[in-house]
Amino acid sequence: MMLAPVTQAPPAHPASQRRTLSAIEWLNFFLADVQTGLGPFLAACLAASGWRASRVGFALTLAGLVTVGMQIPAGGIIDAVHRKRLLIGGGLAVLTAGALLLVGPLTPLRVYSAQVLIGGAGPFLAPTVTAITLGVVGAAAFDRQFGRNQAFNSAGNVITALVIAWISYHIGFRAIFILAAALTLPAVASLLAIDRSQIDYRRARGASSSDGSNRAEHLRLLARDRVLLAFLVCVFLFHLANAAMLPDLGEMLARGKTRDAGPFMAACIIVTQTVIALSATWIGRAAGTWGRKPLLLIGFGVLPVRGVLYTLVHGTVPLVAVQLLDGVANAIFGVVSILVIADRTRGTGRFNLAAGILATAVGIGAALSNTVGGELIEAVGFSASFLGLAAIAAVAFALVATIVPETRTTQAIEAPAAAR
Repeated sequence: MMLAPVTQAPPAHPASQRRTLSAIEWLNFFLADVQTGLGPFLAACLAASGWRASRVGFALTLAGLVTVGMQIPAGGIIDAVHRKRLLIGGGLAVLTAGALLLVGPLTPLRVYSAQVLIGGAGPFLAPTVTAITLGVVGAAAFDRQFGRNQAFNSAGNVITALVIAWISYHIGFRAIFILAAALTLPAVASLLAIDRSQIDYRRARGASSSDGSNRAEHLRLLARDRVLLAFLVCVFLFHLANAAMLPDLGEMLARGKTRDAGPFMAACIIVTQTVIALSATWIGRAAGTWGRKPLLLIGFGVLPVRGVLYTLVHGTVPLVAVQLLDGVANAIFGVVSILVIADRTRGTGRFNLAAGILATAVGIGAALSNTVGGELIEAVGFSASFLGLAAIAAVAFALVATIVPETRTTQAIEAPAAAR
């Protein structure tokens, strides 16, 4: 691999840049396709196959732990490596291998091996696409374009969830993982359509024009950034509360209804991802005008409400409807959290490393959440599990309200890239 020289990409023709941005958006769409079948559906699949809740939680935790261990090194690699498209291609190959392992009997060895591969691939996929996006459009246009990326990602989740619902109901869960592996092909096609000459590798790591001589100092500044550290604590608590809610719901809906488990989970995912797909572009724009904190308060605030509602409403349709709140929370978090990182690292050349630290906080929270949720279900039932997660979410909201300031600045660091 080649390390990135401190050079700038030549100015792109507007039509050429639009083609590259379109390829990036479709890459987000197909990456979501690949990963949808390897996320919450696995929890429902294992539960329907007779796995105990604690073992399901451990399987999900294993992938999370591998991802956590790789996020920060991956961020540093993404900052340094020039051939960013190659990183995505390698990640897709590893992800495909993990999906194919799940096609056969769901023995512990196969499931845990697949989770290791899937967990190791994740840190090199979406984060590298985000870096490429920043490298193409620059800081001034990043809010809007990142919102569009997330909208395409969620649209991919919706379409794939619909297909998976049909496949799991009529064919069986194993076909889900075959589909996930097959969908790497259009993802690779989108990846190859990105014009690598339009990626400014200085911008892709959040560097200033003078970057190159003070990297150690930049690391020290990040380590002493109290706003960044406070935000990371809130992120950890958000995902400690959030990650287990959907798998727990899937397990609850799957009990005694093995054939219906796939469609139930698909309905939950479709509701969540439809909200994200419809709102992510708007959120990206709003974050540039309203600021980051008002949106964060909304996103963090609906999570404890969602946890409580799971204990109050009954029936599949009302429970699936509660997923509207999941869509709101995750749409805001998915867009605004990366914008906060971009704000706090602008000019340091350490955007991807800091994004890896953010993803590590997410991964640790999510991994522990699945284990805690599974243990609570076995010990005291589903309602207690949801209430416990809601209490954690309330703490996260209180901390965002009191210790995380607004991070958006009005200073224009770079001229906007061609608008779409």
